Amino acid sequence: MDSLAAIREYGYYLRMERKKSPNTVAAYTGDVADFLDFYKGDVAAAATADVEAFILDRSGILSKRSQARVLSSLSSFFGWLILEGERKDNPCDNVDRPKLGRYLPEVLSVEEVEAIMNSVDLRTWQGVRDRAILEILYGSGLRVSEACGLLISHVYAEEGFVRVVGKGDKERLVPMGGMAVDAFSAYLAVRPVPASPEFDDIAFLNRFGRSLSRISIFNMVKRQALVAGVNKEISPHTFRHSFATHLIENGADLRVVQEMLGHESILTTEIYTHIDSATWQAEVLKHHPRR
Repeated sequence: MDSLAAIREYGYYLRMERKKSPNTVAAYTGDVADFLDFYKGDVAAAATADVEAFILDRSGILSKRSQARVLSSLSSFFGWLILEGERKDNPCDNVDRPKLGRYLPEVLSVEEVEAIMNSVDLRTWQGVRDRAILEILYGSGLRVSEACGLLISHVYAEEGFVRVVGKGDKERLVPMGGMAVDAFSAYLAVRPVPASPEFDDIAFLNRFGRSLSRISIFNMVKRQALVAGVNKEISPHTFRHSFATHLIENGADLRVVQEMLGHESILTTEIYTHIDSATWQAEVLKHHPRR
């Protein structure tokens, strides 16, 4: 099987049989394409040493976490080749996984969140849109992909809820605070005319009347952080993480946060949320039988 055919058919397998999201398919097939471009050999003959050489070659430009992701992509790809009868073993099985520490992403303080919100110029319709996006990212903990795909018909402003379609097309209802509701309503009043009927229900549009892209939201978040004087390396995901962290620090139940974030496992929520030592200490002292 030649490289291009392998990547094409593997992508089809991920989409149709594994039901992976477009972003996941793009990431996995991209990693495989990079490996095959480096390897330049028959995919059925690739050995553990070839995978190790590729990871080593990327070690200078990829973090350990990114290396682990690439290795996971390649392991999945070779597992698929085994299912297809193209080879009998997975060369990734004997590759040492990068040792990862506990991942605790950047967290914004409440004051920093407010500074970023207040930095948006509301004199333009784009500014009103950006403020609505920020309020929903922080107020409801949406992923950037969920914000891009948000439908107007899924926002229940009067009830204070938003229906979110997350990973694996799983739906969840998430509360929508008053500030997010007000910001979204203000945006709808100045929302541009959609370019075509397919964008009629898409909430956030660009200046051409089409869906706003992930990279546009990434750039907007970084720009507003700079304007607000927040000197942290942040992304749209930072607002989701800050949302969960602030809820837990203020006494929200971890299971409730799990449901709102759309995590299948409580372990994911425990790793994802950053709870400072003072919060844990207070909880222990409050509930200890010999307090």
